[in-house]
Amino acid sequence: MKPVRVKSAVPLDGFRARIGFTDDSVRDIDLEMYLRGPVFQPVRDDPAFFRSMRVEGGTVAWPNGADIDPDVLYRGLTPAWMEAEALDTPTRA
Repeated sequence: MKPVRVKSAVPLDGFRARIGFTDDSVRDIDLEMYLRGPVFQPVRDDPAFFRSMRVEGGTVAWPNGADIDPDVLYRGLTPAWMEAEALDTPTRA
């Protein structure tokens, strides 16, 4: 079975986008939680830059090289930065 990849991306309001996948499913996804780190700074800071999204290499990408793992988008997985923060947070007994 081939992995599901992004075949279309249309920016909506805020940081949301309508993402079409190669299995013909379409989802409106809020991308805000994925836009962390220096490479995403222009995407977060400039609505016009956010809207310049395109499909490249089977996922959502921007002209500065920023992209989001298509498996994360399709499966709604937790972004890596959230997992790292969870590991760094001490637990209470």
